[in-house]
Amino acid sequence: MSLPDEAPSPTAPVRVLAVASGKGGVGKTNVSVNLATALVTLGERVLLLDADFGLANVDVLLGLTPKLTLADVIAGRAALPEVILEGPRGLKVIPSSSGKRHMAEMTPAQHAGIVQAVSAYEGPVDTLVVDTAAGINDAVLTFCQAAQDVLVVVCDEPASITDAYALVKVLCRERGVGRVHVIANMVRSPTEGRALYDKLARVVEKFLPEASLAYLGAIPQDDQLRRAVQKQRPVVDAFPSAPAAAAFRDIALRIHRWTRPTAPRGHVEFFVERMLEAGGARA
Repeated sequence: MSLPDEAPSPTAPVRVLAVASGKGGVGKTNVSVNLATALVTLGERVLLLDADFGLANVDVLLGLTPKLTLADVIAGRAALPEVILEGPRGLKVIPSSSGKRHMAEMTPAQHAGIVQAVSAYEGPVDTLVVDTAAGINDAVLTFCQAAQDVLVVVCDEPASITDAYALVKVLCRERGVGRVHVIANMVRSPTEGRALYDKLARVVEKFLPEASLAYLGAIPQDDQLRRAVQKQRPVVDAFPSAPAAAAFRDIALRIHRWTRPTAPRGHVEFFVERMLEAGGARA
């Protein structure tokens, strides 16, 4: 894999990826952690935001022990740079809190405030990965709407497909998010991963023709991924030759080659100021 020719400037447009799922238990946070780490290996400066405010566990998967979290930022006890931790290979992590009811019950205005707080971060960042909660609550919808690209994780369970469709439907009809990328997780073969995507795509095409799905790839079932979780390390870092690690790197490389955002879309959005600054510089 080739590294970028040169690093973007600190104020270059930031690519924002929201990783979501219709239901819990499909491996969404593992996908977020490993994609973020794989993007770092491609030379990107990556910020990973744990946006599952009720049951945050990005720090657990990375073996980190935060002294301060996003809850402290919201309460005014800390500034955002004070809570950022360093993960593997220089990955930057914004940890959240787990088991705090007031975090899970924030208002839409508070969710928009978090978007603004993260966007005010002045450190160098090329890509922000947002690990959302499962489901279709306001926080999930707001962070997906505020991202340029939404990645929906599905696995081969009827409830996963049904709930993924529900998520795509609400994003499309209530938040104007018309395009979603799909990652099939924990599949037995690439063929099974594609079939899983096709199953969801047929439902969307039939009942939600205004939405557009794109297949991003599949992550295989892999015992080494389970071992990496036990070690509290990303599989791409702990077992780089594992099949799951190779799959994460392939997907990360596809994302790495995407065109960066060039103009804001006119609603709550991460890092709008950097987009406007870059646009002014080009003009």
